[in-house]
Amino acid sequence: MTSLDADPTDDADLSAANVAWDIDSILPEGTTPNDLFDRAEALADGLTSLRGRVGELDATELAAAMHTAAEMHDLMSRATYHAMLAFTTATDDPARGAAMAAAQERSTAIGTKLIFFDLEWAAADDAHAAEVLADAQLDFCRHHLENLRLTRPHLLDEAEETIVAEKSQTGFSAWVRLFDELTSAITVDLPDELGGPGRPLMQAASMLQHPDRSVRQQVAAGITAGLEPGLRTRAFVFNTLLLDKAVDDRLRHYDTWISSRNLANEASDESVQALVEAVVDNYSIPQRWYRLKAQVLGLDRLADYDRMASVASTEREIGWAEGTSIVRDAYSSFSPELAGIVDRFIDERWIDAPVRPGKRGGAFAAGVSPNHHPYVLLNWTSTTRDVATLAHELGHGVHFDLAREQGISHQDVPLTVAETASVFGETVTSNRLLSMIDDPNERFALLASTLEDSIATVFRQIAMNRFEHAVHTTRRDEGELSVERFGDLWADSQEAMLGDSVEVTDGYRSWWSYVPHFMGSPGYVYAYAYGQLLALSVYARYREEGDAFVPAYLDLLRAGGSMKPEDLGRIVDCDLADPNFWRNGLRIVEGQLGAAEDAARAAGRL
Repeated sequence: MTSLDADPTDDADLSAANVAWDIDSILPEGTTPNDLFDRAEALADGLTSLRGRVGELDATELAAAMHTAAEMHDLMSRATYHAMLAFTTATDDPARGAAMAAAQERSTAIGTKLIFFDLEWAAADDAHAAEVLADAQLDFCRHHLENLRLTRPHLLDEAEETIVAEKSQTGFSAWVRLFDELTSAITVDLPDELGGPGRPLMQAASMLQHPDRSVRQQVAAGITAGLEPGLRTRAFVFNTLLLDKAVDDRLRHYDTWISSRNLANEASDESVQALVEAVVDNYSIPQRWYRLKAQVLGLDRLADYDRMASVASTEREIGWAEGTSIVRDAYSSFSPELAGIVDRFIDERWIDAPVRPGKRGGAFAAGVSPNHHPYVLLNWTSTTRDVATLAHELGHGVHFDLAREQGISHQDVPLTVAETASVFGETVTSNRLLSMIDDPNERFALLASTLEDSIATVFRQIAMNRFEHAVHTTRRDEGELSVERFGDLWADSQEAMLGDSVEVTDGYRSWWSYVPHFMGSPGYVYAYAYGQLLALSVYARYREEGDAFVPAYLDLLRAGGSMKPEDLGRIVDCDLADPNFWRNGLRIVEGQLGAAEDAARAAGRL
């Protein structure tokens, strides 16, 4: 195949208008979320008989209790996810918002009944705990129980933990929900020839890939104008969440704002700092690319709104049918087993794809429970980048699906490993496409897109981490931050990464204000860089070993979160404790840059 040209597609296919998920199956037939919560509460009530004895249970007793707890959490997870997924596709629907709030409140109320369990287990005698955990009956939850004991220095007493859990519904969770609703309601007014007024924010943002600079300028100006109303309100929300995090860290005796995230990620503060420093020390890579991109685009220097501009000599829309076919073929070329799971996502309505008013922006995969399949949310705008996003989120999806066999205690993986399957799937898809293309301009465009994904995931996410570090520490040192102060810190973090290769415009100073991770998942973003570099190293191993590598990779995915990240890495012969690991991953990104430079010359673009 020498071209990716396809037959013209209709509007419904270009917009993926009919690709909506079916979430009704999350609830067993004839049941409601309240039915599941009632059953979960009855199980929780039964476990309260163990109060005062958890630290003394033998292996058989503890295993029985953990099986009951797993059933309880499965029921609550299904009820909560049903409400949450319904809300994400229509955040402007008050009824769905109320249903999600009710589910969160019920889940919290049930969960608080068992706070004593985790506290008593964490406080159990070390020798007794070691003896119990050595028993094979606890294989299904051993790693989870080991991690609970690591939180002992940061736990409060039962009454305090209960208060914190109860108040989170009117505190942290409420503020995050408000932010999601505010940002989902943001619209962008564009000239009629660009779609007219009232465009959803994410739809407008996708137009920053447009090859015409005047279009990008208009879109960027429209986004900045769309962000202006409510900017101070979103800044207040962020300030409140920053203070909430500071209070929580103080009460729980965490050394830094990132320490709790690192503990949850099973990563030391020192190892994360080593990652950050390694990436920051290599900011020359994105700067080198952006200078090259300016040459290709015929510009003296890029502006921030130029960074996403496509370098393709021609732009082509990709409909849903073609996009899914590309991803199916890519996964099939690596593993028929993974391709079979991808088929189920596409064919059995496990995906919600179209852009709609009120729908949450971005994309995510949701692992509902071990007893139900996962889901993927997209905002499809018929671009090549959308194909990469589909491949990425399906990587998460197949990871969730394969890890279901671990049960609810071990299905979820630490964030530091969570991006492995997604980036791997995206890389397989990009390289599959590359093998199908002979045209030099098309090859350069694809190599450029792959490189830009790596830069966005490694360098941009670490720049965002530096912004988070700045706002968390400054909020604690200086008190409430103004909109202008947020803008200064955002611009500083971006300019540090970009150097003199990109102009950070005044309008861009407010673009921090629609990033959901900053609000709902403080410290999350560095895991993208961790996962990207790990995934690239894993892919390099696959290139070396070929098909012989596939079984080990599938074992990695099936292991879910049953091991520490370092042990998961060993499954695919990657030593995450090696300080050179990050540098090796960065060399791969630098190699992508070299390939893009060569392709640009071959295509006559320089």
